[in-house]
Amino acid sequence: MNSLSRLFASLSASTQERHMIELLELNEKTGRFGLTLAPDDIKQVMAARDETLRHYGRLELGIEATKEMIEAFAESPYITQDHFASTLQELHEIFYDLKNETEDKIGDAKLIGIMKDYFDNECAGSLELLRSKLEAFAAEFRIEAMQSEQLGEGEDDE
Repeated sequence: MNSLSRLFASLSASTQERHMIELLELNEKTGRFGLTLAPDDIKQVMAARDETLRHYGRLELGIEATKEMIEAFAESPYITQDHFASTLQELHEIFYDLKNETEDKIGDAKLIGIMKDYFDNECAGSLELLRSKLEAFAAEFRIEAMQSEQLGEGEDDE
């Protein structure tokens, strides 16, 4: 049992190292916008992501959504180097809340695009306003999904 625990710990450590390298490599792209993440920033972002996943009862083995989020939001005129890591932490919370509220019916890339559009346009960089707007978006999405399901069920009954 002890060797099995060491094996899992080793696999987890190697995965974390690989994720760290992947995210550090994004600095080449985000640096064009004056934004980079230091290793400590990445640790904080990933810790916040992991906590958010636990909070929402979600499991994600990869970091593709995180990478997409970093790339998309690095282009925002409202994010500065001083707040890049903390903004990403909050964006993870908003993203996974929205994933749950839309019952995973919207793909990650599309959802991140929606978030980015609201953030840059209607919300002018306000995370609080973004959260509010996306709560309304999710509520409307659920209503439309429920109406579509009801229409579909009615057709089957005939």
